Amino acid sequence: KVNFDDPKIREIDALLDERIRPYLAGDGGWLEIVGFENNILKIRYEGACGSCPSSLTGTLMAIENLIKREIDPEIEVVAV
Repeated sequence: KVNFDDPKIREIDALLDERIRPYLAGDGGWLEIVGFENNILKIRYEGACGSCPSSLTGTLMAIENLIKREIDPEIEVVAV
C-alpha cells in the first residue's frame, strides 16, 4: 500500500501528473503508483499502456530517468 502522506511519494506523484500522465492519457493509457519501499517505486500501467511493448522499455526508462534527475538518483522504477 502506498503512503501518499510521504513527502517523496507526493513529489513523485506530482511529477508524474505534470510530465508523464498527460502523454499516457493521450494514447489511452495511465499509470498508478502501487508501492514504494527501499527506493524502489512500483508502478502499474493501465489502459492501452498495459499491452504496449514500449511501456516496458522506453517509457519505463524515461520515467525512471526523470525521477532520478528531478527527485532522487537512488530510486529504481519497476512495472508490476
